[in-house]
Amino acid sequence: MNGIVIVDKPQGWTSQDVTARLRRVFSTRRIGHGGTLDPMATGVLPVFVGRATRAVEFFEHAEKIYEATLRFGCRTDTQDITGTVLEERPVRLAEQDILDILPEFRGEIMQVPPMYSALKVNGQKLCDLARKGKEVERQPRPITIHELELLCFDGREAKLRVRCSKGTYIRTLCEDIGEKLGCLGCMAALRRTQAGEYTIEQSVPLQTLLDAEHPEEYLMGLDTPFRNYPAVTLTENQEKRCRNGNSFSLPLADGQYRAYAQGGEFLMLAQVSDGKMETIKSFFDVE
Repeated sequence: MNGIVIVDKPQGWTSQDVTARLRRVFSTRRIGHGGTLDPMATGVLPVFVGRATRAVEFFEHAEKIYEATLRFGCRTDTQDITGTVLEERPVRLAEQDILDILPEFRGEIMQVPPMYSALKVNGQKLCDLARKGKEVERQPRPITIHELELLCFDGREAKLRVRCSKGTYIRTLCEDIGEKLGCLGCMAALRRTQAGEYTIEQSVPLQTLLDAEHPEEYLMGLDTPFRNYPAVTLTENQEKRCRNGNSFSLPLADGQYRAYAQGGEFLMLAQVSDGKMETIKSFFDVE
């Protein structure tokens, strides 16, 4: 089986838990996911099956959209409500206070990665060090918050919509906003509604996949991560050169293309430069 399934990840599962179960569902060892979600988070988790795993590297920089609930008044060691409360403060906020502060967190900003993360320092995961009660210095990293919108506020919790770059920690964003407002804050809920081009409307509940008699029916095509690129159908001779890993002449404008066989099979993501097409990544079966 080859393709991409957009899983609506349930709460309490790690992204690795999901792929481990789906290895059995799709009877393959070749499986990967496009962007880790915390166990408490739900929503869009693209899972790449079989030859589709070749596309994971192109998905790593995809933008993400989240809906997050920020609970004001406390700070925890994990930056979310699953952690131990370290400090509490009274909450005296108006909705306008939040609206006034949000512009400071839009655009390119610097963010310090949390200790409870899978990032490695000197070969050790930060989360493993954190569980041992250790804390190490982390360097701020540039991230981009393309959109940051307040959806609602009830006096204690604010619901935010965030469109952001790879590497953004929404937990940290919540804590930083609470700190800036002077009343502290942590993440109370998180749902990813879009990853790259894949939306929550395209997602399939994990239990549906686990119960399905024909789970392959939920697989999307190998070419779907690249649907924004123009498509070109190769001649039989061009296809032969493609399958042999050779470049060939093609009178197209410079850029990247989806290349297909005469029969419609997705062959490769290709680059055209100076009238010559060559493979970026192939997706055909070599067996």
